[in-house]
Amino acid sequence: MTEQGFATDTVRQVSCEKCPLRLLPTFRAFENDELAFVSSFKRGELSVDKGATLLSEGSNSAHLYTVLAGWGFRYKLLEDGRRQILNYVLPGDMIGLQGSLMGEMQHSVEALSPMLLCMFERDRLMELYRGYPGLAYDITWIASREERMLDENLLSVGRRSALERAAYLLAFIASRAQKVGMDGTGKVEIPITQQHVADTLGLSLVHTNKTIRKLIDRKLVQWRDGGCKVLDIKGLMALANWSGLDEGVRPLL
Repeated sequence: MTEQGFATDTVRQVSCEKCPLRLLPTFRAFENDELAFVSSFKRGELSVDKGATLLSEGSNSAHLYTVLAGWGFRYKLLEDGRRQILNYVLPGDMIGLQGSLMGEMQHSVEALSPMLLCMFERDRLMELYRGYPGLAYDITWIASREERMLDENLLSVGRRSALERAAYLLAFIASRAQKVGMDGTGKVEIPITQQHVADTLGLSLVHTNKTIRKLIDRKLVQWRDGGCKVLDIKGLMALANWSGLDEGVRPLL
């Protein structure tokens, strides 16, 4: 069976009961009946390669997804091909909810690295709302969190200087990655290019390169072919005048 043109695993490799993300203190625990429903709600797993388009703007999908492993990003394109990256997706984030509630996707999602996604049947979403108010609240919280992040990103693009924008973006991504255990070496390594940064911040590639060079000179980040290694999250936060994430324990579907 295929979804969005990629092979899917019909036999799940990771059970909901033994999900490694549930071991992290950042995610709330399920009630027993919630766990049983989510386990039956899960259709299987989808593995995708780096650079694959998971969902396309204007498309419909029979499934919702939760990122189990890997990195991705949401974006929109203008007719002439110019791209605006809206946000980044990390383990624990949900993909495709917008298409479920609005009929079709209003943005696209691409994999920044190989990814593993949990697939859920979209047609059973109303069953979740009817029978599991705690899970329904979780989905509302997830949507509100996405709105909050977009608010902060819009503030950054609209009012921060180029240097502050870059510092905020890298601190924001690295802070989220830390929360979900993606700093195994002690430092967060983000698999993005300077073009990704430019398309997120609304800057030219030349301006982005000069701005990142300033962050490198301040020893806040290192840049290599594989992406960005964040050396000093607190230093980036201070430079961006950003107080950091404050969301406590969050839902995981």
